[in-house]
Order: sequence, then C-alpha cells, then structure tokens
Amino acid sequence: MTDLQTMDTALDAIESTGRPTREQILTIEKFILGCPQVETPTKHYFSPGIYAREMFIPAGTVLTGAVHKTEHLVQFVGDITVLTDGGMQRLTGRHTFVSKPGVKRVGYAHADTWCTGFFATDKTDIEELENDLVEDAHLLQSRVPVLEHAHELKLGG
Repeated sequence: MTDLQTMDTALDAIESTGRPTREQILTIEKFILGCPQVETPTKHYFSPGIYAREMFIPAGTVLTGAVHKTEHLVQFVGDITVLTDGGMQRLTGRHTFVSKPGVKRVGYAHADTWCTGFFATDKTDIEELENDLVEDAHLLQSRVPVLEHAHELKLGG
C-alpha cells in the first residue's frame, strides 16, 4: 500500500467512526510530515503561576498535536475540525475545554485558527517548559528544521 493509500484508509476510518485511534493519527502524522510544512507561529505569555502557549494555524492546515503530560485548559478560536473528548468535532468561534494528559490530537483548519494552551507553572524558560509539558519535545516544529517535501496533500472543499 502506498503512503497516500494508507492516508486515505486512515481518513476513511476516522470519518466512519468519528474517533480516530492513536495508530490512525500516527499514520496521518507520518504522511503529513512528508508534505509541504506550514509555519504555525507560536507566542508565549506569562503571568504569575500561568503559562499560555498560543499557536496560529493557517486555513487549510492539516496537523497533529504533541502529546501533553499534564491536564490543562485549551482554547480554540476560529474554525477547525479537531479530536475532542466527544470525537472529531468542528469548532467554530471560540471553544474552551480541559485537555487530559496523553491525548494525541489531529485537526484540519477550515479557516485561520488560534489554539492556546494554559498551563499551571511558575517556570519561564521555553525549552524547559516544552520538556516538562509534552512528550517528545525534541520533535516540536519549533525545534525541527523545515523538512524536505515528499509529496503534496490536496484537500477538497
């Protein structure tokens, strides 16, 4: 089976169940890592006891998230279909929810979207925070040079 066929199979399974497995998300992640990469600029905010990490997701972006080690608040503002506790959901406008540790998310931004995670901490060193908060922090986009592109992903409207 080609990478594209594997990707199509994973997407079909997600569409039919509405709740992708970790294996399906990793299949999608492997595929999109071979596609042209999109910059998702990140801003960092600090207040006593709180760290907020805001990521901009441009319209048309397919992405997978890092697995977080801690429970924290997440807020999406925009229009994105993303894995939530209720399965794959299209979130439009502003949505805030509690994210449990160990969740691997997958999403598609229908329009420009902002995702902000709010974490309880007094630390302010970004690399230290990334190491504390997510598994495999060394794979975060901010730490990995732009990849060569194996193929393009074309999405229908």
